[in-house]
Amino acid sequence: MHGTNVPALEVIQRLEPVETTSREMLQLYFISGLMFLGSTMGGFDGSLMGNMLALPSFQQQFGATIIGVQTAYISSMYQIGSVCALPFIGPLTDTWGRRVGIATGCVLIIMGTIIQGTSAALPQYLAGRFFLGFGGCVANVACPSYVVEIAHPAYRGVITGLYNCCYYLGAILAAAALRGSLHYHDNRSWLIPTWVQLIFPVILLPACYLFPESPRWLFVHGKGERCRDVLVKYHGNNNPESLYVQLQLREFDEDLEINGADKRWWDYRVLFNSRPAIYRAILCAVAVSAFSQWAGQSSVSYFLPAMLSTTGIKDSTTILNINLGITITSGAAACFGASLMDRFGRRKMLISCCVLMAVLWAGMLGGTGAYYENNNTKAAKASIVFVFLIGIVFSAAYTPLQALYPVECLSYEQRAKGMALQNMAGNAASLVNQFAFPIALGDITWKTYFIYLGTCTAEAVYYYFIMVETKGHTLEELTEIFKAPNPRLASLAKKEQVEEAVVQIQTKSV
Repeated sequence: MHGTNVPALEVIQRLEPVETTSREMLQLYFISGLMFLGSTMGGFDGSLMGNMLALPSFQQQFGATIIGVQTAYISSMYQIGSVCALPFIGPLTDTWGRRVGIATGCVLIIMGTIIQGTSAALPQYLAGRFFLGFGGCVANVACPSYVVEIAHPAYRGVITGLYNCCYYLGAILAAAALRGSLHYHDNRSWLIPTWVQLIFPVILLPACYLFPESPRWLFVHGKGERCRDVLVKYHGNNNPESLYVQLQLREFDEDLEINGADKRWWDYRVLFNSRPAIYRAILCAVAVSAFSQWAGQSSVSYFLPAMLSTTGIKDSTTILNINLGITITSGAAACFGASLMDRFGRRKMLISCCVLMAVLWAGMLGGTGAYYENNNTKAAKASIVFVFLIGIVFSAAYTPLQALYPVECLSYEQRAKGMALQNMAGNAASLVNQFAFPIALGDITWKTYFIYLGTCTAEAVYYYFIMVETKGHTLEELTEIFKAPNPRLASLAKKEQVEEAVVQIQTKSV
């Protein structure tokens, strides 16, 4: 199967079905589940900040409103911290391991939360936002890198896709904490939800050292026996002759560099030194990360009060109730979408998502425009439905793929630095949203949504012509696909090719 377009993983799945309920697989689910807290921390902060700005006590304490330059500073400081983390993430997780990266991110998030929770003035609060962004970026690179490398290859798509779905677990808890503290009319209304943010890093910090290190990290650092032991236990169900173990060890030996650029903290050339490297890192990993921010859903998350003001809704209780409803429905949609990743593939999910998002933004434009131009309250209420639908459609595709697709596309040698780069690109794209969106919404109100209509349309076209399908391929097998003259076409293996390969192997074994 090597050197051909036949996906080896799909063939092996036919020959050796996975025991999904074995003790080792259950342990693997548990390990991955705890690592999902890396995404939960980001979801909590996103929902918290997006709606805390609507609280009168918070506005009074820091002199902020739901729109304007002051709000832009508070919202964008998290992204500034994330961008500043870029030079440190690759060396940290490549040199000392994925678990050290996770632990470092947790420590920084704990520091940021303490600084925020003890703030009496805006400069200190902004410093807390910076540390939260820095630590959140480190954790959000190390955690999905660990998950995609430890997950069983047959269920890599679903497991890694579910990672980012736990963003909504954090968002739901933040929305519930805010709603539960709403009866306080002093600083407790925002301080209680702020301190709740400590829960997730406090759990993940000690837990990450109870689990094995990434088998790929062990292999490239000369710990071959430990790597093999991890693969045999968790991927081979304690069977040393498992085809999954044999395939991965062979591919590790052929494709992983013992002296690769991941050992040189300063060497970022691996992201740009060849056509396949650029295709992986820029055209795929960075593109999906940046485009996810410009699809418009991040504005719903961070600036829901301001968006709802364009539909005539300004009451804090109503805003928090709507936020909780959007968060729950979007979280359910994200989990549903993750379960479909290995059935429909990454390309179909994202292209369909972008087309539907363009249609929904057109509906949002129509509803809010009618409210502003003609004072049509029915159209304003209809716009709220579009806000819900935008969250649902985005979450079904982009939420799982924001973590899954970049780590799949990047080679091991690129992964930590490439994930840092795509995280920086995503946060830089988000920074544009955080700073520009509240100002644009204040100046041109509902016409701001024309931007998202255009970006979603452009993204659908881009994905159709550029995006590589990673479904059914091992991480190392994708190396050959990206070397092809047209990686997109090389990745779209036909079902008949898989069937033929299975028959050939079965015939030889007989």
